[in-house]
Amino acid sequence: MPQIGIGILGGGYMGKAHAVAMSAVGAVFNTTLRPKLEMVCASSGESAEKYRVAYGFERATDEWRILVNDPKVEAIVIASPQETHRAVAEAAFALGKPVFCEKPLGASLEDSHAMVAAAQAAGVPNMVGFNYIRTPASQFARQLIAAGEIGEITWFRGEHTEDFYADPHAPATWRTTGQANGTMGDLAPHMVNAALALMGPITRVMAEVETVHVTRPGGTVTNDDHAQMMCRFANGAMGQMYFSRIATGRKMGYAYEISGTKGAIRFDQEDQNAIWLYRMEGPEAERGFTKILTGPVHPDYLPFCQGPGHGTGYQDQIIIEARDFLHAIETGENVWPSFADGHDVNVVIDAALRSARSEKWQDV
Repeated sequence: MPQIGIGILGGGYMGKAHAVAMSAVGAVFNTTLRPKLEMVCASSGESAEKYRVAYGFERATDEWRILVNDPKVEAIVIASPQETHRAVAEAAFALGKPVFCEKPLGASLEDSHAMVAAAQAAGVPNMVGFNYIRTPASQFARQLIAAGEIGEITWFRGEHTEDFYADPHAPATWRTTGQANGTMGDLAPHMVNAALALMGPITRVMAEVETVHVTRPGGTVTNDDHAQMMCRFANGAMGQMYFSRIATGRKMGYAYEISGTKGAIRFDQEDQNAIWLYRMEGPEAERGFTKILTGPVHPDYLPFCQGPGHGTGYQDQIIIEARDFLHAIETGENVWPSFADGHDVNVVIDAALRSARSEKWQDV
């Protein structure tokens, strides 16, 4: 089976996840293309070498241009800070190399617009890393909605809530500086992406964005702690979303509820192997939400496990992304979500920030 040389920028949290995914994807999905971990890039030579040894890369560098220009690096995964995304992607596209970029796409709306233009001009596969929507449960939810199983959709509620900054005495870090590292830059894009995937386009928004803990030990906070947003979808449905890094007790609160004329769906990432489905049918006394445990009959579950209810995990979502990226490279056809889809998320976030500043509804 043909190998493809993979270069990954960043070896930390997401860099490791993508290195592991590329090492495992061939065995899990029996992909035609088999990734080879060719080169890893980090902020220093010492850390790059540490990642090379730990993850099994052939080579390491602390200069991203060396990685991008290396002829043995045939596809690139960007898992580095947002401010690096645009330059790396544009350089890779100029060489005709496919690019997978972690969300959010770039550090600004201008960045993501330019990255979409570069991708389209190059005509090579490109993909954005929104992994949570790829759980078997959420893929099943998309199928149910698309098939009309819960009827005409009337309402959506979504949240992405965590509590890693709930403690006001937690010290200031890089996460407390710069809009891209705040809740609207870090957490909100995931749930906005989910809303677009499940419900379709958003036409207008009304939002509030707030920094609750303005000062922390070691510095002043320059980005947001939480935000709330009302929205209207193109299909006519109403919606609301909440995003927070100070939601005490919430660890992975990527959750949504969807109401339709024939039923409803509930999902919570903290219980990611289950989905709750309500069908408006049968005697009223027997109606209620049914908990469905995912299993081999649900999307992308069987390659990981043959046992219903045994479950998949976070790393498996990244492996599914790797499979899709390789498929896009093999066929030359983008797999959702492309850079254009990532830019659509940024457009919604930008409208929400404009709304918060103006205290008015804003068109998307």
